[in-house]
Amino acid sequence: MLVKEKVNQAKGILKEFGVDCWLTFVRESGITPDPSLAFLAASDVTWHSAFIITASGETRAIVGQYDKQTIADLGAYDEVVAYVQSIKEPFLSYLKQLNPGKIAVNFSKGSEIADGLTHGMYLILRDLLAEIGMQDQLISSEKIVSALRQRKTAAELERMKGAIRFTEKVFDEVAGFIKPGRSEKEIAAFMINLMKQAGLVSAWDVNMCPAVFTGPDTAGAHYGPTDRKVEMGHVLNMDFGVKYQDYCSDMQRTFYILQDGETEAPPEVKKGFETILNSIESARKALKPGVQGHEVDAVARNIIVNAGYEEFPHGLGHQVGRFAHDGTALLGPRWEKYANKPFEKIEEGMVFTIEPRLTVPGRGVVTIEEMVVVTKSGAEYLSHPQTELILI
Repeated sequence: MLVKEKVNQAKGILKEFGVDCWLTFVRESGITPDPSLAFLAASDVTWHSAFIITASGETRAIVGQYDKQTIADLGAYDEVVAYVQSIKEPFLSYLKQLNPGKIAVNFSKGSEIADGLTHGMYLILRDLLAEIGMQDQLISSEKIVSALRQRKTAAELERMKGAIRFTEKVFDEVAGFIKPGRSEKEIAAFMINLMKQAGLVSAWDVNMCPAVFTGPDTAGAHYGPTDRKVEMGHVLNMDFGVKYQDYCSDMQRTFYILQDGETEAPPEVKKGFETILNSIESARKALKPGVQGHEVDAVARNIIVNAGYEEFPHGLGHQVGRFAHDGTALLGPRWEKYANKPFEKIEEGMVFTIEPRLTVPGRGVVTIEEMVVVTKSGAEYLSHPQTELILI
């Protein structure tokens, strides 16, 4: 049912942007998947396949014979056409009938989620279109794909909430497992076991999900757990997410390991934690439709820097959806590597992480990663925000 919902949503997006036709052109999608295909089909396809949605509301899928019934069962397309020997005749015949001025296809220099058309398939497509004089009518589908992924429906949000609730449950349970002498690998294994018992999978590479970092001088991010042991007086943080009914969570929590005689964290750790809380909440309040991502990033980043810490070497937050890193718009600084992502306008329905970080010398990295959804007038937490250090 979700495919049908997203296909219908795509019709309105095409009309909004004034694009006649959106074409997703794939083959052997299990080998070379197009990120957009999950919204158009609930399974992989084998042979050359074309999924066509128009601004006028017409939809058609042209697939190999053995893929027809699977696609037809979705109930998302006006017509599903099957072929045996070649896609050429049914594909070109339909395009001639449509006679679109522009055909949006999935290539993009600035957004990986809209760049699913392989170079080989692009060449095949141009050769086919040359036979009917449409080879120069191709444009990037980036705006269409971005809008479709970013504007979460109620059904999508419910799935994401399911992923978040389970992630929070694991954080609660692992707090009772952490103790001095446990290794990062042992802590990660405990969390992975809970995930597997629930029949879920990690939101990203399981070798780095969860990522567990204890004490100073750790990799800090995007690195797998090690044999490093938990020590008293150190900060421990972890990054974890699961995939629930195809949708992801991505969250981080910070713990402090009490030393003998301590009943609370030392002042420098508490200061770092309070700075992170202030940074996150200030960013959430600044996040609303119409602003640009770099503006929100600057709010959080300035709080960290003005408190005397080095600025964090990454964007404040990314979108989450079917992937842990999803969508185009980014809450990030105006750095070259982010291209146009920080300049994209924020829209209602986008789901973002907010994840500033700072280092407390001799203690470790303090960071929290919350998930929020953009509403008509602001942003609301989807996760239950961490408001206190978790003391071990």
